[in-house]
Amino acid sequence: MQTSRPVFLDLWRIKLPLPGLVSILHRLSGVLMILSIPVAAILFHQALSSPEGFAATAAFLDFWLIQLAILALTWSLLHHLLAGIRHLGLDIGVGLDRPVARKTAWVVLIGAPVLLVIVLALGG
Repeated sequence: MQTSRPVFLDLWRIKLPLPGLVSILHRLSGVLMILSIPVAAILFHQALSSPEGFAATAAFLDFWLIQLAILALTWSLLHHLLAGIRHLGLDIGVGLDRPVARKTAWVVLIGAPVLLVIVLALGG
């Protein structure tokens, strides 16, 4: 039996619709947050171990590259939160129509950086 299904998909050449991109970013943000848990636990342990450990952790967190990573993790958390709410809506049948799915995808893509700026403004 002959099928017309493709045998090989070049994923770098496929143009995903916006809701598909948001879905993939949702998965990537979740992986990024999971991978950061051991690092956060080690830093937390070091900071609580002694005054010297606290000072070493504070100095480590003050490095610009680490602050950039924290910024990325904060975006990751906010994106994952908004995309998760969007996916919950899709699971109960809200936003399944193509125009609504595109609008909610835009809300997630724009909303996460806007919330990041608000968090930075309130925290700094």
